[in-house]
Amino acid sequence: MGDAHRIGVVGLGVISRAYLDTLVGHPRVRVTAVADLDASRSAAVAAEVPGVRALTVAELLSSPDVDTVLNLTVPAAHAEIALGAVGRGKHVYGEKPLAASLADAQAVIDAAAKAGVGVGCAPDTVLGTGVQTARAAVAAGRIGRPQFATAMMVTPGHERWHPHPDFYYTAGGGPLLDMGPYYLASLVQLLGPVRAVTGAAGRLRAERVIGSGPRAGERIPVEVDSHVSGVLEHMDGALTTITTSFDGVATTAAPIEVHGERGTLAVPDPNRFDGDVRLFELGAGEWRTLPPSAGYVDGARGVGLLDFITADERRAPRANGELALHVLETMSALLRSSAEGRRIELTTSAQVPAPVPLTAAETWKGLGGG
Repeated sequence: MGDAHRIGVVGLGVISRAYLDTLVGHPRVRVTAVADLDASRSAAVAAEVPGVRALTVAELLSSPDVDTVLNLTVPAAHAEIALGAVGRGKHVYGEKPLAASLADAQAVIDAAAKAGVGVGCAPDTVLGTGVQTARAAVAAGRIGRPQFATAMMVTPGHERWHPHPDFYYTAGGGPLLDMGPYYLASLVQLLGPVRAVTGAAGRLRAERVIGSGPRAGERIPVEVDSHVSGVLEHMDGALTTITTSFDGVATTAAPIEVHGERGTLAVPDPNRFDGDVRLFELGAGEWRTLPPSAGYVDGARGVGLLDFITADERRAPRANGELALHVLETMSALLRSSAEGRRIELTTSAQVPAPVPLTAAETWKGLGGG
């Protein structure tokens, strides 16, 4: 444990539990400090996990006992915390999106490059066996040359289950910035970066009603578009039609389908690490399920952070800042296209991350193997 990479966690909301479950006890990392605006949350974690100190945010960002800051704050605070970490010479890995605005995200990337530190960003679900098996099938030519894809995310809204859903409906929120990163990171894995977009969006309800927790029944305002659709033009010529919505009840559409000259691939929910990848080949009579052939088996939140800290000169981090910036610009451009009524060409791009070989859970969890 003496050589373990030291992690400080800022933000101890709902998602933090999944990260802590993955990181605490892992031989390659050590959670040394936690901080939250609600001091009782950090105190509770510190009492639960041996060796963890409950600090203020400022203390954690300055702590010499932290190598990488895990930024799990609400989107509006992502840039502030990331810049604070980078400014103190620390690496930062954050929840998605990279920042609430493209300008803030670019500032984080620029500051990190100047400071010589790394930036990583969720989602890491795309490193699981679901998306990675689909990517391997496309790369192997199972569907021929990809022509187009569809991506569909429909839900009635997170306020039905989240006790404090306000941030989903303020700057940095909405269905696209909240759920879009899973889909867009997957589409980059499958079809490569995006060169231009055309979008349409709407705000179909002015307020939402919290459905659970101590604030159940409280009405909150909707300050962002709650339904976003668009077309993505990928660098290699493939087209994706994407819809993300907090205004529907359900859908029968596959989360992602990739259509090629010789077949169609149904990709599982990119908000999960696993799921069935199904192939329908031209001339076949039915769909068939492909066995997992790539990805982190039984992946869990935080596997992208483990991937981030173990990268070296031979392999860049897979959940990296460059990709997160490109995904954020793609989403921002869709919203801008809707507002301005025109096609938007992107200014960023990203290298498609290295594929993940099929990696047993025992290996990435550090329980055995290489």
